[in-house]
Amino acid sequence: MKKLLGVTLGILTAIGGFVDIGDLVTNALVGARFGLRLAWVVVVGIIGICVFAEMSGRIAAVAGRPTFDLIRERLGPRIGLLALFGSFFVTALTMCAELGGVALAIELGTDLNYLLFVPIVGFVVWIVIWRVAFQKMETAFGLFGLLLIVYVVAVVHASPDWSHLWDQAAQLDPGEESWPTYWYYAVALFGAAMTPYEVFFFSSGGVEEHWTKKDLIEERANVFIGFPLGGLLSLAIATMAALTFLPQGIQVDTIGQVALPVALELGKAGLVVVILGIFAATFGAALETALSTGYTIAQYLGWQWGKMVRPREAPQFHLLIILMILLGMMVLLTTVDPIKVTEYSVVFSALALPLTYFPILVVANDPDYLGDHVNKPWTNALGLVVLALVTLASVAALPLMIWTKAGQ
Repeated sequence: MKKLLGVTLGILTAIGGFVDIGDLVTNALVGARFGLRLAWVVVVGIIGICVFAEMSGRIAAVAGRPTFDLIRERLGPRIGLLALFGSFFVTALTMCAELGGVALAIELGTDLNYLLFVPIVGFVVWIVIWRVAFQKMETAFGLFGLLLIVYVVAVVHASPDWSHLWDQAAQLDPGEESWPTYWYYAVALFGAAMTPYEVFFFSSGGVEEHWTKKDLIEERANVFIGFPLGGLLSLAIATMAALTFLPQGIQVDTIGQVALPVALELGKAGLVVVILGIFAATFGAALETALSTGYTIAQYLGWQWGKMVRPREAPQFHLLIILMILLGMMVLLTTVDPIKVTEYSVVFSALALPLTYFPILVVANDPDYLGDHVNKPWTNALGLVVLALVTLASVAALPLMIWTKAGQ
């Protein structure tokens, strides 16, 4: 049972990374506009994040130190600073959107304006980070987030024409959309799947849980169960949007529209479950991103860090998290749209991908840290292919955003 519950770190990471507020909306939006024509991007993203998350977790288990700590030591402060800048900016932007996503989920259930809940959400996120044990946090929100399986249930209940969906997924063309818009959303989906904070949170979480070489099986179970599960949920969200909105030519741009297909298919019970699932997924992502802002800065600067390290023993780490949560709340209270913030954050994430994944590949091949547990040749081959793809996505992201006016 203990080993089974240990997998919840991967589930929490996968749900927080693959199915946060940005992915909920982006997958629904893509499903409504392209059907399943971009499903291949999700599959490629699953493979990519599994390859590098496994490296990152293995580094933590074997070296007993988080990935970012070793990046600075192995590649030097300048390269480490580049990786820090890219990942921290994207993580902070994403955290802001996740706080808004939790408030939007509450709005769905109460019909009150989400801005009323932003201060409460920020306070509760801080309390959970400060007071709840890491393992209890990951278990609760990891398993609670599994309520989003209601999308899979809704797809099965809808009894779609499976051959038509398969044919749609096999069509590598934009349909009625333009090619630049097609590739813009391909980059956005890929950036969402490979978000930098996922690997840093996963590595730091392994250190928080005191992983050792004996825990490598658990580490790999986290990766190869959690992330594919997140990808499956993403595909289910896109499928329900394709079935509901694509035939009507309706575009998705609100969290209510994301939940609507489940409500139409499964009724009020389905609506309650999907709202709870959205709440759990976005809250879990808010915890991940808030912690990750503290992890990355503290590890780079050599500060004491750790979720359950007392504030007086790690004052900079805890103060930084508080300040980032407050900053996220202040941005949201300007009435900026949390969904737009996240849509931009996943594209900016694509820009930062090479700065994140190249250093991890270097550290994962260093025998001084990993000994006999360095990458196998096939892992390096996959890693290089994924690195080439993230570099291509990084180069294309900004021009595509400008060309398509952010997918308009």
